Amino acid sequence: MKRTLSYGLITGTALILSATSGLAAAAELVEAARKEGSVTIYSATDQAQAQAALDAFAKKYPDIRVDYNDIGTNGVYNRVISEAAARQVGGDLFWTSAMDQGVKLAVDGYLAPYQSTETAALPGWAVYKDVVYATSIEPIGMIYNKTALEEDKVPQTRQELIDFITSGAYDGRLATFDPEKSGVGFLIQTNDLDETPNFWDLTNALGKAKGKSYSSTGSMRETVVSGENVLAYNLIGSYALDWVKSAPNLGVAFGKDYTPAFSRVTGLLKDAPHPNAGKLFIDFLLSQEGQTALASKGMPALRKDVTEGYNIDSLNTLVGGNLKPIALDETLLNFMDPQKRIKFLTQWRAALKG
Repeated sequence: MKRTLSYGLITGTALILSATSGLAAAAELVEAARKEGSVTIYSATDQAQAQAALDAFAKKYPDIRVDYNDIGTNGVYNRVISEAAARQVGGDLFWTSAMDQGVKLAVDGYLAPYQSTETAALPGWAVYKDVVYATSIEPIGMIYNKTALEEDKVPQTRQELIDFITSGAYDGRLATFDPEKSGVGFLIQTNDLDETPNFWDLTNALGKAKGKSYSSTGSMRETVVSGENVLAYNLIGSYALDWVKSAPNLGVAFGKDYTPAFSRVTGLLKDAPHPNAGKLFIDFLLSQEGQTALASKGMPALRKDVTEGYNIDSLNTLVGGNLKPIALDETLLNFMDPQKRIKFLTQWRAALKG
């Protein structure tokens, strides 16, 4: 009994000391971030989608100014590299939907490690070596014009999509992401190549049907809503889930064979001018409060304790239990190899020419 009581007392004391130490460290980080006064973010997330999180951070930390630079996936990647080469790092953290580029920046030494206090709430696959963190879980899907296409005619699997395209009924009115112009487009298309045996059958069919490729999900949305295109596939479905609320002729669908999902990833830049503010913003994005703000704007939460919008569990239910997240690991670097990238894009261009 005494040994048990003694152990309990020691354990309880250790837990109290650990909690106290953690609170002190958090308070020190906040104070250091306030002294820095600002945080600069290089982002590929549309500011309209990010605004709820930016507003929530500003409300919680009014002494820290947020300089938000929405420069696209390739813009984020290239700026981080060019500024590091010039030894003029201007950003504190990056936030991009191009997961492969995020891991590449880490492997090539452009990022600084930081063990976030929120790591325990994330799935294991969502953290890369305490350097890169996933901040969302976003399904890849299709959008369609409900006026031109009835719901029961929307393809449900990759093979049905191929059959739909080759029917010839919608030649010139089909769209997908451009992997050459968009970093997340490249991630989505190459992931599909890895995961499905009929990727090139699908792409060749799109080319023969005079399909078009676009540099953003927003561009595809405009063409589908207007009726220029009837259907667009392999795009950011999380955006679409938000858009259908205000666009009565826009529908969204997810594959019943499988629904891949990517994450927006973030990390602290090496030699960041405001490293403490950068760490604080990363912690906020991963916190329940930050994840709730993201989910409210159509970026489903990784955390299961978020109840507004979708979280990882409710999203999986929405897509029929077929959600397949893209893991944040070095397998993402496969197509970052220059020769493999060139080979893929060359074959892609040839396929789209029909």
